[in-house]
Amino acid sequence: MPNVVSVTPQEDIGVDVDVVIVGAGISGLGAAYRLTQRDPHLTYTILERREQIGGTWDLFRYPGVRSDSSIFTLSFPFEPWTRKEGVADGEHIREYLIATAHKYGIDRHIQFNCYVRAANWDSSTDTWTVTFEQGGARKHYRSRFVFFGSGYYNYDEGYTPDFPGIEQFGGTVIHPQHWPEDVDYTGKKIVVIGSGATAITLIPSLTERAEKVTMLQRSPTYMMSASKYSKFAAVVRKLLPRRASHSVIRMHNALLEAVFWFLSRKTPGFVKWLLRRVAIHSLPDGYDIDTHFKPRYNPWDQRMCLIPDGDLYSAISYGRAEVVTDHIDHFDTTGIALESGEHLDADIIVTATGLQLQALGGAKISLDDIEINPCDRFVYKAHMLEDVPNLFWCVGYTNASWTLRADITARATAKLLAHMASHGYTHAYPHRGNEPMGEKPSWDLQANYVKRSLHALPKSGTKRPWNVRQNYLADAIDYRFDRVEEAMVFGRAADRAPVAG
Repeated sequence: MPNVVSVTPQEDIGVDVDVVIVGAGISGLGAAYRLTQRDPHLTYTILERREQIGGTWDLFRYPGVRSDSSIFTLSFPFEPWTRKEGVADGEHIREYLIATAHKYGIDRHIQFNCYVRAANWDSSTDTWTVTFEQGGARKHYRSRFVFFGSGYYNYDEGYTPDFPGIEQFGGTVIHPQHWPEDVDYTGKKIVVIGSGATAITLIPSLTERAEKVTMLQRSPTYMMSASKYSKFAAVVRKLLPRRASHSVIRMHNALLEAVFWFLSRKTPGFVKWLLRRVAIHSLPDGYDIDTHFKPRYNPWDQRMCLIPDGDLYSAISYGRAEVVTDHIDHFDTTGIALESGEHLDADIIVTATGLQLQALGGAKISLDDIEINPCDRFVYKAHMLEDVPNLFWCVGYTNASWTLRADITARATAKLLAHMASHGYTHAYPHRGNEPMGEKPSWDLQANYVKRSLHALPKSGTKRPWNVRQNYLADAIDYRFDRVEEAMVFGRAADRAPVAG
């Protein structure tokens, strides 16, 4: 690993590594593997803000945290998931990521407690200077490329609405993004505000020790119940070797997710009926499903929640949890007063109210010392920014496992770097030209955390290669026949003569 040196911007620090990868979660580890698989001589370092590997799966430590999609598609295609379950607990995902990083020697390239603050492109040398903080000191790396695997949300704080009177509450208020290690909720009354993936994951786990758990929602969310253990996976594993079986199971599950999403968009009435039938079968006779489990929107207008083995329905059926659909009027010393006039007593209130979106980990991006706003730029093939050279950003799908797109992004990055090396190019950037193009949000979800933060993400166009799709199968096919030169400008620092693709 190259040495890190503290420098001033005027110092000539040379090139420390070919690639700086920001983040040691799924995106960063996958990028490291794909880049060195394509070019074993490529040098890189991973700057990880936290103290260990895992990214999101190290940050989220609330009770019951688990994957909200199939672990066979969330795991890497190059490293099989060997445990039996198809919906994995957070601690097992962390163990898998740590083991994978060690197996391929990626962990030797990680520096921890490195908070990336800025990246500045120098067009005279075709290099990035990445500025980060470590141990109270400001340090720099100089690289030819930067790969941001830092996700899409603010790690420092989640989103909590301005609840009237929250300061009067005499109990404990917790946001799941920063769950306290020492909180004891045994025998306590807990109200979980929200009905998204975090809430429906938390509640069944909290009921194991709490006296009472109430899910308070303004409106219902679609719930999809599926078995935690896949019979298909069990059979395939008996018939095929480990790597082959992993590939088959992964593609099978990706196809199932894609087909279900397609049906949801094309035949929403059928999917509504199907999910309703599951709820009726799983909940007690006479349960008010129309009030608590009949959303006002169509399936996949917002992300659908996975409840393995119907665990949330079971918690409700056994009386360990209840759902209240109402609006908050105000907090008081003992709990929450609702607009209906009802009151929810609570010792602990959990605000599972969502995330705050953030591009590139909040790092400031500059081109020749002129700061740019990434959110003003169109996204190219879902992983590069318009007219920004040698910079890549990994953002997963909203309707499928994160890793499906993360792996496409990593392979596309490695493919471009190999093309540049074979032609002697030192910079490459996507260029849209002067052709007018319609604009749309990069994410097509109607979830509140997306709608309130559309300005926090780069823009999507309406034509390829600027159209950000939420369609893994289409992207996978597109990648197979992708032209690296499409809408790209290549050049060399030595002559500054761009070569348009």
